[in-house]
Amino acid sequence: MRDSEHTKCPDQLTLGQKAALTSGGDFWRTQAIPEAGIAPVMLADGPHGLRKQPEGGDALGIGTSVPATCFPPLVGLGSSWNPSLVERVGAAIAREAIAHGVSVVLGPGVNIKRSPLGGRNFEYVSEDPLLAGCIGAAWVNGVQSLGVGTSLKHFAVNSQETDRLRVSAEVDERTLREIYLPAFEHIVTTARPTTVMCAYNGVNGVLCSQNSWLLTDVLRGEWGFDGLVVSDWGAVSDRAAALEAGLDLEMPPSGVDHTLVEAVRAGDLDEGYLDASARRVLELIERTAGARDTATGTDTDVSLEEHHALARAAATESAVLLKNEGGLLPLDPRADTALAVIGAFAETPRFQGGGSSHVVPSRVDNALEAIRAAVSDPARIRFAPGFTLDGVPDEQLVEQAVEAARGATQVLLFLGLPESAESEGFDRTDIFLPADQLALLNAVAEAGASIVVVLSNGATVQMNPWQDKTAAVLEGWLLGQAGGSALADLLFGIANPSGRLTETVPLRLEDSPSHLHFPGGDGHVHHGEGLFVGYRSYDTLGRAVAYPFGHGLSFTAFSYSDLDVTETGPNRFAASFTVTNTGSRAGAEVAQLYVHQPVSRLRRPVQELKAFEKVFLEPGGSARVTLGLHERSFSYWSPRDGGWTVDPGEFELRIGASSRDVRLRARVRCNGTARPRRLTAESTIGEWLADPVGGPLLTAAMAADLDDSPVPVSLDASEISAMAASLPLARVPSFLAGVTHEHISALVAAAADGTLPQPR
Repeated sequence: MRDSEHTKCPDQLTLGQKAALTSGGDFWRTQAIPEAGIAPVMLADGPHGLRKQPEGGDALGIGTSVPATCFPPLVGLGSSWNPSLVERVGAAIAREAIAHGVSVVLGPGVNIKRSPLGGRNFEYVSEDPLLAGCIGAAWVNGVQSLGVGTSLKHFAVNSQETDRLRVSAEVDERTLREIYLPAFEHIVTTARPTTVMCAYNGVNGVLCSQNSWLLTDVLRGEWGFDGLVVSDWGAVSDRAAALEAGLDLEMPPSGVDHTLVEAVRAGDLDEGYLDASARRVLELIERTAGARDTATGTDTDVSLEEHHALARAAATESAVLLKNEGGLLPLDPRADTALAVIGAFAETPRFQGGGSSHVVPSRVDNALEAIRAAVSDPARIRFAPGFTLDGVPDEQLVEQAVEAARGATQVLLFLGLPESAESEGFDRTDIFLPADQLALLNAVAEAGASIVVVLSNGATVQMNPWQDKTAAVLEGWLLGQAGGSALADLLFGIANPSGRLTETVPLRLEDSPSHLHFPGGDGHVHHGEGLFVGYRSYDTLGRAVAYPFGHGLSFTAFSYSDLDVTETGPNRFAASFTVTNTGSRAGAEVAQLYVHQPVSRLRRPVQELKAFEKVFLEPGGSARVTLGLHERSFSYWSPRDGGWTVDPGEFELRIGASSRDVRLRARVRCNGTARPRRLTAESTIGEWLADPVGGPLLTAAMAADLDDSPVPVSLDASEISAMAASLPLARVPSFLAGVTHEHISALVAAAADGTLPQPR
């Protein structure tokens, strides 16, 4: 009997079999039930490459997985701002998963980079939810295009590693809706991931694995998710409570399936919950059957060379050129002057983060060899490691580096964070480069060398004041196994840098909006900065930064012109403009559209990213770019109304190359949300007067004679004081004799009916 025959009929299974299906069979597989013809499916870590543990190997072993292509982690891929590239990477990962019999790859991670200290920032996309959602959806679409499943993670508010298995993230509803949930919502509603993985932490006092508001009300009820919810490994505290909340599959198995059976028989657990989860596990088996049918169990169907070439292209688009004084870069590969390459990372690259996403690469390119291969005379390259990878100061290495720098026309200085500084499982405590590396930079600078710094780091590092001693800074992030070759391509102009920052680089850690709240303590972390995460805070306050969100330089230049905005529907617009490559090199520009609302009922960030597009142009070439905006582009979440709201009025569209580099502006007018706000007795006088129905009703009541009106005064909106405007209508009887609660109820009923007063 085929697995799929069970998909719609878990009632054919025994109670024990259904309970078994909701728990893993081992560390990486779902439960097999041979007597019912149900085979297991295998899950494996991601998301920047396959981490499949070998048969019989240590399930937790880092560095023991089968070799696979290590693509740039999402800190890099996100910086490409190129969904089509990310989709190609996802498809490549799926091909390797199929070859190794893996049905579900555990990714992507789209949690918000709330703080530069986040230990897992290398595995996430951005501080901005729209960008994280677009990149995450592309990854899901790529992987699932070949029938392999995905696991959108970590749902939700998993933005720190400190006390991650227990900490409760205390977040107000509006911040949840506008910052921490939209990336998940976009991916669920547009890409339909096969699974969603719940986070370890709690949200507002409830563990995510037992949070029915998250897993059932929002995920399934509001967003229409029809896949399976799987736990992060070891995230389940109470099996029955998790099942009732909407968690379908516990991984790895805890060996307590019998407790579910006992709970059902005792009447403590409705068997319907067990049926629903068992059905979803069977649906997962069916949904990924196509990939298993084509699996060969070997890597013979996968071209690792082609995937390495793709990894190189992805790494090239992931690096961000932050600084380039006087157009120093690109360097001339045909020059005959001495070039010093300094830094241990040039020879021993750091190309991925630590923890469960650690991939054993199929091969690794290092920048030193790639640089030697790129120049016409490799003998002119001088190399010195300059520092040790374990951070132990070594004066002899510094002296050798200074000697290599003397007489060199240019120094390429490779700096960054060692793997011990950032990994899953702990957060950083500062954002400085290691002290021994900063000492090396100072020593080389004192030798009078012109310095280009190439960074290898999974999260933001402080760049002031040391960057003042450099001519150029290339932010390499973590670039995967082909990163060394990609860096050489960029340094020598074989490729043009096109990466853009997905997170703000602050001048110092203390400027970070979450600084006073991160990472919390005593089991709680208060998200006191609210909506003002990343650039939303820096831009609103006008605070100076080292480099703004969206920033990135090129070896060419781009102009923006001819903005035309058309209304395409209620609260919907299309902004069209021309981007022109005005330089002499082919390159790519990331056009970004931010929305600003001059006047809002509730406080909002000064601007928010709402659309973007990456455009590739030849020298002198132009492209017409059209970015669409829909109602959500102008909305905020109203806690009072329990939904998305657009205030009627003007909005400014800001189009440019970063959040601080606006080239074009236009004003549009929104009519506001279609549904009227419901007036109640607890609505204030000011809210009544501002309402198109309630305002005339209340004004007429105010103007009427005492015998005809519950409000024996004559006032209009302009005469209402601030104190009176803030008074709920239900409180009026306490202040005005003759006004009763019956009068108030009559007004509320009239407003609900939409009955306007008749003229006298």
